[in-house]
Amino acid sequence: MPAPGSDAPLQERLLALAQTLQFAWFAGHLTLIITTLRYSFSWLRMNYYGGMAVFCYRTSFVAAALTYGIVVYKTQKSRAKTGTQLPGGVIGLLGDENIQYLLMALVWLIAPQYPLALIPYCVYSTFNAATYVRANLLPVISPAPPAADGASPRKTSSPLADRIGAFVKEYYDSSMSVVSGLEVLLWFRIVLSAILFQRRSWILLGLYTTFLRARYAQNSHVQTTFGQLAVRIDSLVSAQGTPPVARQIWDSVKNYTRQFRDATELSRYTGGAGPAKKTS
Repeated sequence: MPAPGSDAPLQERLLALAQTLQFAWFAGHLTLIITTLRYSFSWLRMNYYGGMAVFCYRTSFVAAALTYGIVVYKTQKSRAKTGTQLPGGVIGLLGDENIQYLLMALVWLIAPQYPLALIPYCVYSTFNAATYVRANLLPVISPAPPAADGASPRKTSSPLADRIGAFVKEYYDSSMSVVSGLEVLLWFRIVLSAILFQRRSWILLGLYTTFLRARYAQNSHVQTTFGQLAVRIDSLVSAQGTPPVARQIWDSVKNYTRQFRDATELSRYTGGAGPAKKTS
């Protein structure tokens, strides 16, 4: 069905937009942002397990699964149309960042509450929703005037769209650095839960370690975060007065970490093919 022209009534244009799969993707991101903010108010009041708090927490991850599920569906549908197959079979498929975030959203949905897990999804949703408003919603609300006969259509941009574009351009990279730091911090939070033998923490630790290892292989911000963390710990253990046993433990940790990184390199199992990048 062709999209209504710029001279069509606003209600008709908005209805046509709302019937697209991309709008469902946008609605999922918007829902995630709203429910995360509402959960934050409950968290600040230390009412984590109240009825509304639990509802908002779980709904946030339902919305996250919806948005990433839509992206994965569209990607696989496009590959099916072109007959393109991802190298590496199932391993190659799991190397897709969108599938990784989809699976982790489902894990968080059924796992005990970890409020820190919401923040990376909310940050991604903020930028994705803003980009959708700029590229899709605003042109429908305020379309460019019809071009004269024989003339090429004029490209116009509203001040609001320009401000949204400037916001995304200015803050996206720094926000991704914050997200990578939070994802690493979350791993330590889960390690603490595992040490204390909290419910299902060891299963969650294994799943999240696998997720974070894949993130490290694919994302330069995560690599930078780990690099900075290693430099800081190196500085601490090399200071005068540090017990030799602390240096030995740290050296052992670094050695085992390198072995784990080399043994879990995805390119060894996918024929050297690079993982699919995150698009949601």
